[in-house]
Amino acid sequence: MDLAIKKESFWSGWGERVSALRHIPPVLAIVWRSGPLVVSLGLVFRVLFSALPIALLWIAKLIIDGLVHAVSNHQPVQPGFWWLVAIEFGLAVGGSILGRTVDYLDALLADKYTRYVSIEVIKHSAELDLAAYEDPVFYDRLERARVQATDRLVMIQSIGKLVQQAVTAVSLSVSIFLFSPGLLCLLILSVLPAFVSESHFAFLGYATIHRQTPIRRQLDYLRTLGGSREAAKELKLFGLKKFLVKRFTSLSDQIYGENVSLARRRLIAGTFFSVVGAVGYYSAYVYIVWRTIGGALTIGELTFLSGAIMQASANIQQIFSALAGIADQALFLTDLLAFLEMRPTIYSKPNALPAPRPMQRGFEFRNVSFRYPGNPRMVLDGLNFRLTPGERVALVGENGEGKTTIVKLLTRLYDPLEGQILLDGIDLREYDLDDLYREIAVIFQDFMRYEMSVRENIAVGEVDGLSHMDALESAARKSMAVDVIKRLPHRYDQMLGRRFEGGVELSGGEWQKVALARAYLRDAQLLILDEPTAALDARSESEVFRRFAELTCGKTALFVSHRFSTVRMADRVVVLQDGRISEDGSHDELASLGGRYSEMLEMQAVHYR
Repeated sequence: MDLAIKKESFWSGWGERVSALRHIPPVLAIVWRSGPLVVSLGLVFRVLFSALPIALLWIAKLIIDGLVHAVSNHQPVQPGFWWLVAIEFGLAVGGSILGRTVDYLDALLADKYTRYVSIEVIKHSAELDLAAYEDPVFYDRLERARVQATDRLVMIQSIGKLVQQAVTAVSLSVSIFLFSPGLLCLLILSVLPAFVSESHFAFLGYATIHRQTPIRRQLDYLRTLGGSREAAKELKLFGLKKFLVKRFTSLSDQIYGENVSLARRRLIAGTFFSVVGAVGYYSAYVYIVWRTIGGALTIGELTFLSGAIMQASANIQQIFSALAGIADQALFLTDLLAFLEMRPTIYSKPNALPAPRPMQRGFEFRNVSFRYPGNPRMVLDGLNFRLTPGERVALVGENGEGKTTIVKLLTRLYDPLEGQILLDGIDLREYDLDDLYREIAVIFQDFMRYEMSVRENIAVGEVDGLSHMDALESAARKSMAVDVIKRLPHRYDQMLGRRFEGGVELSGGEWQKVALARAYLRDAQLLILDEPTAALDARSESEVFRRFAELTCGKTALFVSHRFSTVRMADRVVVLQDGRISEDGSHDELASLGGRYSEMLEMQAVHYR
């Protein structure tokens, strides 16, 4: 039974390996796009370089035969003898130059390919749906795609070497074939088992790496966690060192055990088949020595054929190895190409409408229902909600009631499962996404802390404004970040965060003010703040919302907050409960109603008495 399983695994592995060769043409197309001139020059120089071995062997044959003839007959060498020596010297020098040129072109191509594929992965990642980033399977694929952006250079270089080795092997094999077809068959048969063995174990290596990806991601997380500034306090106070080390050791031992087992089997098989290859080569070598002793070959021909057999044996083995390597490397390209083939479900339709300027009727949620992928719980259930132009609306409710979900749907990071979201009476899906995003400024509670300069941290809100200092400074004043910036050594050119040398870390509240500046930099019709003051003290929060009220005059504003002292500044308060709107009105109206809002307000007020 076990033998049957192993046979099935072996042959199915070969089937998958051959099937994976279909990935090579699209990857070669990527390589070509990354540097067409470098690719063309590389091929030309490889072909020239591959013709040198047979030329050098033939010149060596002529030189040796000339010497043997002169010595045996006690005569001077022929007049053209020294020209042969000069040609051999020229070929040797030319080979050295060609080899270094090929290496130089390979290095250029490696940089160009890595750069091109890395940019493509970044661009494509940014185009995919937000839902993809909440799927662990996607993260595994993305991780392998990122690795393959650089690791598959081996396959690309192998293809170049394969062309070079093939030209050399053909020229050498023809000379051996003309002498003895059987000799060439012996050489090929002696290296074929090693090719099959190496290819099989390379496939097992791919399968092992593929299976280990989730574990490797856990190891990367534990490595990051163990050296994280954010986690350092709890690691020390909770005594987590032993716990993390034990968990890391357990996972890494699992991977180590699998890798050692595979490496051991590969070593045994590889050693055996390398001996088979050596036996094949020396059998051929003994045969031509025997023929030379019998007078059938000259010393020069012996030198030529022994060199041809040795190099042909090595080249044929390298060709089989390269073919196996390319086939197995192609297996790894499955994830890269599958990743690049992924298409977002949220996109702009052909001839999509531009966003309305100005908005006339605003946004309307009409019987909207939504749940997150992989979660059966309905976050929003038949929600009906309006946000009219110039209105400031606050969303309140307990955690998990769908406040941030409304923000994500409003910004079309997701599409509703049921119902419609309308802008000026037209479904959001009819508008051009990029144009729609230009009219929305949003700061989420989990905003990004870009480890870049202050200027760049603010400018990500409107990247075209990176060089417009007046606009950047105005946004910093509006968000109160200007007071933070004044205290920094290099002001707007100060690097933030501790990742890079010279960086300065900010407090949570200071980071939040910088993030708010991004929203104010963007001259959008809709301003959304999702828990915008969570890290601010009471005084700063009050000042931020006082300015918020002033700066959103004439704009549509939506903000999410758990602090009712700030919610009262909204024109309208919407209370969410069980995926629907339970209350809707002004702060004063809802506070006197005695409902859910009044209850939450009273619970929070108790803490201030």
